[in-house]
Amino acid sequence: MLHDTRLDALADLLIHHSLALKKGEIFQINAAISARPLVVALYRVAAQSGVFPVIRWQDRGINRMAYDFILPDVPESGWFLAVSNRWEQYRWRDIAANLTIRAEENDQEYAEIPRERLQMAAKAGEELRRIIIDERRWVLFNWPTSDQARKAGMSAAEFFDFVLEVSLIDYKTLYQSEQALAARMEAADRVRITAPDTDLTFSIRGMPAVCCYGRRNVPDGEVYTAPVRDSLNGTITYNVPTAQWGRTYRKIRLVFQEGRIVSASGDGDGDELNRIFDSDEGARYVGEFSFGVNPLITRPTGSILFDEKMTGSLHLTPGNAYAKADNGNKSMIHWDLILDQRFASGGGDVWFDDRLIRRDGLFLPEDLQGLNP
Repeated sequence: MLHDTRLDALADLLIHHSLALKKGEIFQINAAISARPLVVALYRVAAQSGVFPVIRWQDRGINRMAYDFILPDVPESGWFLAVSNRWEQYRWRDIAANLTIRAEENDQEYAEIPRERLQMAAKAGEELRRIIIDERRWVLFNWPTSDQARKAGMSAAEFFDFVLEVSLIDYKTLYQSEQALAARMEAADRVRITAPDTDLTFSIRGMPAVCCYGRRNVPDGEVYTAPVRDSLNGTITYNVPTAQWGRTYRKIRLVFQEGRIVSASGDGDGDELNRIFDSDEGARYVGEFSFGVNPLITRPTGSILFDEKMTGSLHLTPGNAYAKADNGNKSMIHWDLILDQRFASGGGDVWFDDRLIRRDGLFLPEDLQGLNP
């Protein structure tokens, strides 16, 4: 592949803007082997900046085979998970930041792994994930693959250009626009969401709102908070397909009573869907409510990292809350389920305290116009 200077710009963004690394700091790169061109650019920028990368290459097939050793009925498996996670926590005493570069070749790779093994591994890694997410700087990027291009309905070359375009937006300008929405969210109490087969109310009173502009995800573009944990009542039907634990689900419909998911259904394996929400008590409560505001992401791609940033969308996330907007919900899962409210996708409204804030994916107040594409 010819040298692409956009990868240098992306590497610079990831190191200096997203991770904000300082001279002498160590950061870890977890990267799929196919993302080698970006890793080369990262090493080049790191050397120029005086920061130190440590690389961990990832192979999804090998990662899948690792679950062959996770046997819930074998005590040694639990011991191995505990020891290996303890090793990792020790390593992270000296690592300042984490960069994960995924390259999705087959999102059904884990489809045949028994749920109990996935849950056992997730539970064992909770403390390590908490350290990385809550106590370290981190960023996630999806390297474009042919499989993702196919799911997005693009050629490989077109999708590669799309990923770089939506990733290298002007985050400073985006942040300025996001601040007005964050201020409105922090001043609001009651939220109402309506759309086809959707009418849901909840409170965000007293919860902080967080602007996302390339610090944690690239591409980025969202403003999130968390609902008061027990305040959700009503129904929401998500219209963007999503994958979890190796299976794809469509038209997930959730019914809430006093914050808890009391009914979950959709196009797909309903039993498996409910097993996800039965992972632990927190999996049936919501840990995040967010607006997608990246103006260049204008259609679903089949990747949550992109789709949750899509202009005109929102996501209401069963599972763990983030430390910056913590409603007290704890879970091994954090599943960003996405509702596209643009007119072409069925439309819908969002209300703050009986004031219409967004209709059919477009913000209405004057101070929020900068977030419309």
